[in-house]
Amino acid sequence: MTVSPTVRRRRLAAELRRLRAVREVTQQQAAEYLGCTQAKIGRFETAKRSPTVSDVAALLEFYGVDGAGRQRLLGLARDARARGWWQSYSDILPEWYETYIGLEAEAASIETYEPDAVPGLLQTEEYAHAITRATLIDADEREIQRRAELRLRRQQRIDGDDPLRLWAVIGEAALRRTAGGKRVLREQLEHLLRLSERGNVAIQVMPLDTDAHPAQVGPFVILRYSDHVDPDVVYVETHVGGWYLERENELSNYDAMMDHLRAHAAGFEESSRVLEARIGEL
Repeated sequence: MTVSPTVRRRRLAAELRRLRAVREVTQQQAAEYLGCTQAKIGRFETAKRSPTVSDVAALLEFYGVDGAGRQRLLGLARDARARGWWQSYSDILPEWYETYIGLEAEAASIETYEPDAVPGLLQTEEYAHAITRATLIDADEREIQRRAELRLRRQQRIDGDDPLRLWAVIGEAALRRTAGGKRVLREQLEHLLRLSERGNVAIQVMPLDTDAHPAQVGPFVILRYSDHVDPDVVYVETHVGGWYLERENELSNYDAMMDHLRAHAAGFEESSRVLEARIGEL
């Protein structure tokens, strides 16, 4: 599993918030000790900025943390400032999406709903190019190529000795939309069938004729982590940015929505038959 600086920064932020609360000091008091602005402490505590190791060392001194706990948090600070592999794509990645890839890189499991397209982690190379070209109408060929390449690189998470567990509910409309042409779609659906045979990948199809359901608001991703100190996060993407939902009521709402989708989508065997039938039509 990739050690993600994004996840480490998020974990460090939570630790710094907790330690300051235990010490019963304000952000302003911490800022005065560090010789910086309160806004800077706020950015540290919301994971919007990675503090330097020396900044963390000074805060730990102020909060009275020493011994093994101090060494653990200093190591966390070093990890949080490392470069993730995805940062080599920063020329075509908006900051808000860099955050998502960093969160995805260390997730233990992902649950996702995609009504109109095959999820990125399950796409073939040609399908990825076709979808990228269709959705990024102002992008040149180089950017399309780079974005598709990045998508394929992300897929390494579902392979290996400790693969990501992925549960995807895909709308039947995605099986009907001939992105890239019939051949490309057929090969994409055949790829989904092969992936569905893996123990770590679960694929369900949501039929077009199903009843109305709460997820009709659009696609979403739930990222879950093996370490209890890293809370789950819901990612909702738009054409102009991404939203990260972490409050308990937000997470419970999307958990319930995902349970509803799984219950009302076709089962695994039926979903495979739907894929096979659609392949036969192509």
